Amino acid sequence: MRPKFTLFHFIFLRRNVVLLALAGLAYAAMAPTIYPSGEAGNLPAIDTSRYTQWSDFGGGPDHSKFVTFAQISKKNIKNLQPAFVYTTSDNQYYKFNPIVVDNVMYVLGKNNSLIAVNATTGTEIWIHANLKGIIQRGINFWQSADKKQKRLLICLGNSLQAIDANTGKSILTFGDNGSVDLKQGLDRDPALIGRAASTSPGHIYKDLLLVGSSPGENLFSGPGHLRAFNVITGKQEWIFHTIPQPGEPGYETWPKDAYKYVGAVNTWGEISVDAKRGIAYYPLGSPTYDYDGADREGKGLYGNCILALDAKTGKHLWHFQTVHHDIWDYDLTAAPQLITVKHKGKKVDAVAVASKNGFLYVFNRITGEPLWPIEERPVPASDMPDEHAYPTQPFPTVVPAFQRQIVNENDINPNIPTAAREKFAARVKAAKKGLYQPLSDKYEIITTPGAVGGANYGNTAANPGKGLVYVMFQELADFYRLKKRDASQLRPAQAGGPNALAVKGEVLYKQYCQPCHGADRTGIAGAGASLIDLGARVNAETFKGIINQGKGRMPAQPHIDDATIAAIYAFLAPAPAGRNKQNNVPDVIPDGPVVASGGAPVTQPQTRGGMRSYPDGYTGPKV
Repeated sequence: MRPKFTLFHFIFLRRNVVLLALAGLAYAAMAPTIYPSGEAGNLPAIDTSRYTQWSDFGGGPDHSKFVTFAQISKKNIKNLQPAFVYTTSDNQYYKFNPIVVDNVMYVLGKNNSLIAVNATTGTEIWIHANLKGIIQRGINFWQSADKKQKRLLICLGNSLQAIDANTGKSILTFGDNGSVDLKQGLDRDPALIGRAASTSPGHIYKDLLLVGSSPGENLFSGPGHLRAFNVITGKQEWIFHTIPQPGEPGYETWPKDAYKYVGAVNTWGEISVDAKRGIAYYPLGSPTYDYDGADREGKGLYGNCILALDAKTGKHLWHFQTVHHDIWDYDLTAAPQLITVKHKGKKVDAVAVASKNGFLYVFNRITGEPLWPIEERPVPASDMPDEHAYPTQPFPTVVPAFQRQIVNENDINPNIPTAAREKFAARVKAAKKGLYQPLSDKYEIITTPGAVGGANYGNTAANPGKGLVYVMFQELADFYRLKKRDASQLRPAQAGGPNALAVKGEVLYKQYCQPCHGADRTGIAGAGASLIDLGARVNAETFKGIINQGKGRMPAQPHIDDATIAAIYAFLAPAPAGRNKQNNVPDVIPDGPVVASGGAPVTQPQTRGGMRSYPDGYTGPKV
């Protein structure tokens, strides 16, 4: 049986932004201007007149987050004034990308209700109430060629649902009585899949909804296969196995039975679509488990790949793997940016992909050929039993890293207290350093960027007409060390006993919270706040609201069920004798002309990133 390990890490440093002019390869703000031989010159003229709406998540199918306005300019933007204020009538915190189509804005508000308002006046048009569990980042809009049929496609828990954009009512002819179960159709037993929904809404291509998933990278995390669903019927039209099955290309890069048990290799980030050519570009994440690859020897295609598929059929067009056998959680998550550049004297339609590891990879978006050479270089081997760290990794040779990839004692924040600075200086000095240094239980390593550093979710944009890619990155480093776990830590406590809920909460804390708040709950700079003495500052109801709605850097987690939240709170804030029961906050009843829940089925509670225990009747291996 392979060893069990718990990860301990700490993150520091800062966030920055760079501008990359890829036709001349010029970095602004963080690096000197660099011109590869023969690359300097004027950018090709591109028509950007279509960038005047915001009808898709990320602004449009190419996810450039770019707009061109005739009335708003750099000179007059300082004079803009609020046109209207719409009150959400609650104390929720929404991280939602509204979309605007034909002067109608679709937003979240009023206790997780979907709302349509007049985009000029803010007048409420309709409300679809009570969508607890809706994916908070955005929704998809589709309309028929004659613009009479308009639909909003949403992800609610582990289901897809469709809403009539004209009336706000659920469309019950979509799927099974208005709902499509995303656990079905993944070619794995649905009972063994904890979560199949995505934390991002995907994209519409013609009459198809292209979606990824966010299964997590833990025990019982499902596969992150890519799928397309018919926007009218809800039928699954195609599936691409990101963990290849026997007979499929890439199967040879895994152990023979990996397709039965490996999870993730998913797109939880931002999909981009070349609508003219019908090509969808997917940034893919790492396989299970983030920092332990003992049971998945090999490169592991299509983990950590930029993957181009025919959007209509799901046919593989090309791919490039940015990290082989990832054991550092270097997911690709930021939207691939579709730009046109001048390369070797010719106009080239390209795709630029920024990674957590600090590199920008640039390819011909049709053929997948790198615009500049990317070479395989030797990297350190692992000293962990049964770990199979890949001997080489791909390094861009012309496009330099957009952030540092190694740190020393001089990089520690000089403004923190002397004692803390000296402590971290000693740790940095003692730790093994460098990109792709494997984790160990014998010593600490320090990676720069860390798992929440580099270019992450939402961190890229582009000006397609000028061939510019904008990259925001988190210059955050991680300390890592593996620690062997004993059997009592491998699963939640059984029911019974006065502290059973808190014991269970400790296990759940490690699964859900530890990566950002630390093993000792003192917080991780740039990632999560300290949770020490949480009970003195936050009551149970407020804690639940923060989990559901997010706050500050923390995204909303509406998919985490109430029992899980209660157990985590019991661990973080053990109740002293005589603690008064918290009063429940009453729901706000939405106002407006329509309250249109429409009869769509209520989603069942689920967990993020895997199950908390083995399902009844499970006969497979238990670890």
